[in-house]
Amino acid sequence: MERIEQAVILAAGEGQRLRPFTASKPKVMIPIANKPILRYVIESAAVNGVRKILVVVGYRKDQVIDYFGAGEQFGVDIDYIEQKQQLGTAHALKQVKDRVNGMFLTLSGDNIIEPETIAELTRAKVTTILVKEQEFVSKYGVIEAQDGAVTSIIEKPREALSHLVNTGIYAFGDDIFDQIDQETDLTSVILNMIGLGQEVRVCEATGDWLDVVYPWDMLRLNDSALANISPSTGGSIENGVNIKGLVSVGEGTIIRSNSYIVGPVTIGKNCEIGPSVCVLPSTSIGDTVCISPFTTIDNSILADGVEIGASSHVQDSIIDRGCRVKGHFITQSDETEIRIDDEYHRVQIGAMPGEHCIIGSNVVASSGIIIGNRSRIMALRTLETSIPDESLLM
Repeated sequence: MERIEQAVILAAGEGQRLRPFTASKPKVMIPIANKPILRYVIESAAVNGVRKILVVVGYRKDQVIDYFGAGEQFGVDIDYIEQKQQLGTAHALKQVKDRVNGMFLTLSGDNIIEPETIAELTRAKVTTILVKEQEFVSKYGVIEAQDGAVTSIIEKPREALSHLVNTGIYAFGDDIFDQIDQETDLTSVILNMIGLGQEVRVCEATGDWLDVVYPWDMLRLNDSALANISPSTGGSIENGVNIKGLVSVGEGTIIRSNSYIVGPVTIGKNCEIGPSVCVLPSTSIGDTVCISPFTTIDNSILADGVEIGASSHVQDSIIDRGCRVKGHFITQSDETEIRIDDEYHRVQIGAMPGEHCIIGSNVVASSGIIIGNRSRIMALRTLETSIPDESLLM
């Protein structure tokens, strides 16, 4: 059966609800298991024979273009189109109007998808929405369908009329551009098509589809992505190191004696871990990270260039690139209520320092604390409220 071989990836958005982690990088470039989210999307498309990829970029576009280039290393041909104002998904898609022919996939650049997730969708012949069954549907567009045909889409319903949600992944024909007109949102375009009697089908995803909306979603995605890593020891492992489970160690990394690592864990290149460091499951450690002795890292993400001082305990936390943390740093992890814009969320989370923070010795961060980018915190502080970018706490 003929398959779709071209895709449009929408990757222009900032992701404000993910701050502080998107202040200086687009949402699609957030690292999950040491790879940008967008890379998972491109690799899944490539596995399914999609070779021509158009990426709609906008916010911090140069980071996307610099990382992915023309796509040769991923086995695809990538071209870029800029959406200068982020006015919605339909407006983003409209930017490629003259660049696609026939059927094509439309993918979200900020979702992690497995290759099998979109395998069936590549065989679509008419407009098709990829749907996924979810227990909690209040933050999604819920799809109602009859005999495989979409009858309605209800955005963020209070009651679950269906448990099939819109993943934001579609198969379209190039006639979709005739339907967009002045609409900015793809859901509205599709509802208009249904109203005109045009056929819109559903395709239910069988593989993983994981979206990141809030900072704590990064830990959930990281845990899922780590389940698929390949164990490797590209660095130097000293005597007395105990490694269990799926653990990947990058080239040039040194794991010093008496360290204990339990996978799934990925450690990047040119890191120095230990001696006597404990790294527990569902942890990602980026490149050029230094973790000093007698420190424990548990279910956390440490981005490139992070330094963690001796006798620290980091749990359920996300520490962005370039942070320098002195010894005896403690992140308390408990269920806590966090406000994002006008929404309140009760989640289990540790601390969330943004980029290039400097944190003195013997600092304790309460559960759910966000530390703004480039902040400086002097020694012997207990952080009980979040602080904005470039703060100085004496």
